[in-house]
Amino acid sequence: MIPHKSSRGVAALERLTVCDGVPSAYSAQKKMVIPDALRVNRLKPHRKYCVLGRLSHEVGWKYRDLVQKMEEKRKIDGAAYHEKARAQKQILAKATAAVDA
Repeated sequence: MIPHKSSRGVAALERLTVCDGVPSAYSAQKKMVIPDALRVNRLKPHRKYCVLGRLSHEVGWKYRDLVQKMEEKRKIDGAAYHEKARAQKQILAKATAAVDA
């Protein structure tokens, strides 16, 4: 919990900038994973860490459960898309091999 009644806490909350979702300036860009930034690669196993969703919830954000539900749906949809794309690549590879033969 941030000490919001002290001057230090008030100053910290004034510096806090939060966007709900992806800012419009970055929404059209392709999303990617940067392996060097992954927690498993950067932190030692015994180090403490925090998650933005938990921090936001502690500050007073009320949509943690909704975002978790939407994230689960996104993962399911992403897996289905990946399987469909993989199947299409296999069909294309078979067709290319049949034409070449």
